[in-house]
Amino acid sequence: MAHLITQQITNAIKQVILGKDHQVRLALACLLARGHLLIEDLPGMGKTTLAHTVAQVLGLQFNRIQFTSDLLPADVLGVSVYDRNSASFKFHHGSIFTNVLLADEIIRARPKTQSALLEAMEEYQVSIDGDTYPLPDPFFVIATQNPKHHIGTYALPESQLDRFLMRISLGYPDTASERVLLKNQAGRAIAEQLTAICDAGTLLQLQKDVQHIHVSEAILDYLQALINYSRSQFDTGLSPRAGLGLKQCAQAWAMCEGRDFVIPEDIQAVLPSIVTHRMQTDRSVNIAKQMLEHVAI
Repeated sequence: MAHLITQQITNAIKQVILGKDHQVRLALACLLARGHLLIEDLPGMGKTTLAHTVAQVLGLQFNRIQFTSDLLPADVLGVSVYDRNSASFKFHHGSIFTNVLLADEIIRARPKTQSALLEAMEEYQVSIDGDTYPLPDPFFVIATQNPKHHIGTYALPESQLDRFLMRISLGYPDTASERVLLKNQAGRAIAEQLTAICDAGTLLQLQKDVQHIHVSEAILDYLQALINYSRSQFDTGLSPRAGLGLKQCAQAWAMCEGRDFVIPEDIQAVLPSIVTHRMQTDRSVNIAKQMLEHVAI
């Protein structure tokens, strides 16, 4: 049943995001693993359209924040305003109180505003003036960013990058997909016409199902070998959070494949999108490729 639903979700998203089957499946696996997604690419590649489409197909509440250099943390989280009638402060919820938050061009905001997302992404709550406010469940952040060399950007710090379970890029479409795009209406218009495949309750159940996908001792050995290799060979290895995320994404990928157990190919499919934005090296190497080549199954 879970495999059927995930297949329907994937097929619906692929009606809008043409020729990017692997990236669409990665995005879905990330959300099923209760992770946050970072999409990095050049302008006009469909980053925002993918975020809109995911929210539409999953039947979730969606808010978008356009990150700019003058955006304040209160614009994201909310603010307490004094109410004369009750002679007390009343909290006005910010845009972050939603199921899917699109943080558009996140690296155009100053570090103080970027860091406003840290607690929300990790604890699924917001703390303002000593009070804590839970976020809706499910809650995802889908952030987009242009390459860091673009003018007027503030690179995300390591602590923020580690909160994103995956980073993906869409890239240019292939010739056939671009021809379809040129002949038909814009992807965003198609997305708005899509019918939701599930709702918040169904998605929460799918997330619970992911946790029950079997991971054998042999697969755990493989996971730990990859994690240990990253720490011994690169300047910044995988954190425990990243290792747990890798396992959960592999479980989600297996479920989307229609299996109730993880195989090495599931780990290999999701590894590149999980490791490259976390690990720093001054060498020009394909980090994920090197890890997979040097760690035996």
